[in-house]
Amino acid sequence: MPPITDPVLLDQIDRLARRHAEAAGMGMQLMTRIGNGAEGLLDRLPGFVRGRLDGATRAALMRAFGAANRSRKVVRDRGDWFNRMASTVTGAAGGVGGFAGALVELPFTVTLLLRAMLDIAAEHGLDPDSDEVRMECLRIFAAAGPMEPDDGATDMGLLAARLSVTGQTVQGLISKVAPRLSVSLGQKMAAQAAPVFGAVVGASINYTFARYYQELARVHFGLMRLSRETGLPREALTEALQLAIRRHAA
Repeated sequence: MPPITDPVLLDQIDRLARRHAEAAGMGMQLMTRIGNGAEGLLDRLPGFVRGRLDGATRAALMRAFGAANRSRKVVRDRGDWFNRMASTVTGAAGGVGGFAGALVELPFTVTLLLRAMLDIAAEHGLDPDSDEVRMECLRIFAAAGPMEPDDGATDMGLLAARLSVTGQTVQGLISKVAPRLSVSLGQKMAAQAAPVFGAVVGASINYTFARYYQELARVHFGLMRLSRETGLPREALTEALQLAIRRHAA
């Protein structure tokens, strides 16, 4: 595709690239402070929890869209801070209950994260009820989370919108996203299951997850908004974003 040369548009893409680079960086710094980073955390989970995690994540994603949309009709957008605090409180409650509490917390956490994404979609002038936005939310979830090592190929492949709304159902994409997301959620559960500090760690991790996904949502929906405003194909904008991300990573 021909390169984008408009300096104003390139500046907007560069700002999105900086958001993309900073999202995981902020999360990983906090995870490192909590201790042990992401390494070996899944080994702490009991076998029955690991066995149920994929299925629980898939079920949580399936139910989250309806719950998140219903919550938007009851409580309108309160901004990033409100969504982060709601997620933080949920994480603290799950941390108090150890592994059992974390399993109960999981669907609430997924719903709150999705609600934050839908609010950001609306902020960018997009329809939160549309299949297009629902698919994009799943692509954002496919980036896993701040406790997962960065996988540029997977993340950017999904960011490139190779899965179209008409070519892949939401349910089908959930089946592809759930295993990847469940790894990061499993690491989160293991980290917050410490018997004394579970509530503190659970709150800290959920705050980080909320911030991470909000930043990624602004990258994804920002790209969608630019495509609509300029008439340029999403693939061309994504290619420019990939180049900008590589420049910041160099």
